[in-house]
Formats: sequence, C-alpha cells, structure tokens
Amino acid sequence: GCLFRSQAATAFPCAMDELRAASMEAKQAPRSRTTQPIVTGASVLAITYKDGVMMMADTLASYGSMARFKSVQRITKINGGSMIGASGEYSDFQCIKEILEDLTDEEFDIDDGATMDAKQIHSYLSRTMYNARTKVQPFYNQVVVAGYKDGGYLGAVDMYGSTYKENIVATGYGMYLALPLLRKGWRADLTEKEARELLEKSMTVLFYRDCRAINKYNVAKVTKAGVEISKPYSLPTQWSYKRFVNPHLSE
Repeated sequence: GCLFRSQAATAFPCAMDELRAASMEAKQAPRSRTTQPIVTGASVLAITYKDGVMMMADTLASYGSMARFKSVQRITKINGGSMIGASGEYSDFQCIKEILEDLTDEEFDIDDGATMDAKQIHSYLSRTMYNARTKVQPFYNQVVVAGYKDGGYLGAVDMYGSTYKENIVATGYGMYLALPLLRKGWRADLTEKEARELLEKSMTVLFYRDCRAINKYNVAKVTKAGVEISKPYSLPTQWSYKRFVNPHLSE
C-alpha cells in the first residue's frame, strides 16, 4: 500500500501540487454565507381542533420563480406524537429533519421509555435555529410544530429562533391571506371534517393568489392515535369568476 501511494505521488506530482494549492486557497479564502434561499416551499397552514392538530401544505418547491419540484413533502413525522412542517429553503428543512431524526435515534438508543413531546421539540428547534442565526448561517425556514399529549399542541419557530404557541398558525403568504380566514372559521370544538374543510378553503384562496403555490397538497393530523399524513391530492377550483376573466371590470 505504501509503495503504491509513493508511486502514485511520483507519477502525478502536478495533480498533488494542484490539490495542495486548492486546499490552501480554500483555507485562506473568506468565509462564505448563504445570503438567500434558493429552492423554496410556500405556505404551511395548521389549526388545533377537537381531537388534535391538523396541518396542510402544498407539494411545490420553487427554484426562484420556476415551479421546479412538484412532488416534495414538506410535512414530516418526528415520532409517534409529533410532526413538523416548513416553508422556506427546502435543503434547510432537510437538514432540520436530519437533526431531529438523529435526536430521535439517540432517544431510542437510550431506551429509558422517555419520548420528546411537541413542546420539547419546539423548544429544541428554537435553540437550534437561534444558534444558527448567531453564526450568520441561519436556517431559512418558518417551521410549524404540532403534537398531541393530553391535548393538541401547536407552535411555530422562525429563522431567528423566535417562537410562539397558538391555535392557528400560518407561514409565508398564508400569514396575510389565510390567517384572517382561519381566525374567522376556527372554533375550539371543530370536528375533523370541519377542520379539514377550513384548511382546504384557505389553501384554495392561496392557490388563486400565490404565484409560488400548486394545486397538490398533503394533509396531516396528529391525535392520541398518532401521526397520519395523507397522500397528495388536488382541490376543485373555478376560474370563471368575473374578476378572474376580466381583472379591469369596473362594476
């Protein structure tokens, strides 16, 4: 092995020198930072209801203004009683998922019967995202955390590590268009059917108005029975409204 490495170094001195030079250049170069998200997901909506928490997100990841990836899932299960959804940079969301998966695996290996609930995951994400932002390398996401333990839990954390707990959460463009609709229709005693109808109504409005949305969705719920994420499906739409046909209508 040593003889082979020696012969290789002798045979390719130029290549080895180039590698060393490249390595030195990389070490001496200024630190680089992600300054803007590249591949992004749009709004995530979530509400508590009588039996737990329900969340909805479309399956589009946009590359700038291009609808590049049309079948991504932006809601994921963390454990038997918790799930998260995210808008923003999709690769950062994948990194957050890996961090939480490693944490869940470590928890499983300890095997002491303890499991993180949504409140603890929410707090952990807050510290993780705050730590990343202080290094000027933030996760460009708004994350929604939902879970069930003696009742539904719903909260959100942004790229700065700021958190809040609420019965109604919307991210992205949904904070402006969907949140008023959700507030108007929400009740603490909503049934599962009513909760789903309210989310679908709000998502339909977002699809009409948000250029980064697509008519293909995942709906997820977390109850005392666990986490359930639906397969992608589409909603009925109508484009024959007068204002859609003629935006300059004066009537």
